[in-house]
Amino acid sequence: MKRLNNLIFLIALFLLGAAWFFLYSGSEKVMGDESKMTDVAPLEKTDKQWREILPSDRFGILFKEKTEPAFSSDLSNEKRPGTFICAACYQPLFKSDTKFDSGTGWPSFFDHIPGMIGTKRDFKLIYPRTEYHCSRCGGHQGHVFNDGPPPTGKRYCNNGLALVFVPEGVPLPALRN
Repeated sequence: MKRLNNLIFLIALFLLGAAWFFLYSGSEKVMGDESKMTDVAPLEKTDKQWREILPSDRFGILFKEKTEPAFSSDLSNEKRPGTFICAACYQPLFKSDTKFDSGTGWPSFFDHIPGMIGTKRDFKLIYPRTEYHCSRCGGHQGHVFNDGPPPTGKRYCNNGLALVFVPEGVPLPALRN
């Protein structure tokens, strides 16, 4: 009898998990691959080439999809006007007027520069999330959630080490080749 109860419990748990997965994954619309919307040519480098250019902590976040500790980035408190660019290839990703304090400990934005990011489904924590990355070099930036402020309702939760801030009035660096 105990074995039957365990089997019923496992089947119910599986069905509940499957139902939750399909309901949850349908509630968050995955944005299309926006990388096709940019006029910037894709930048392809090997891990070895990126390791030669980037410090190990940035490389780990951008190309091994690691996450920095919450509240560790100075960019969370950056309030000056300017542009946030990809720390790997220098493609502009966010304008400072879309940044907001989400209280999460990571720099957060409610919108991005059109065509500069791409998205994909991420199941690393079992449940589905939407990961976004630089459309030019593929560098992992963070995850987008549907709990941001108006007008978009989105929260692009970014790793600070995946970005470089360029203050208004300072020329943007040339894109890396």
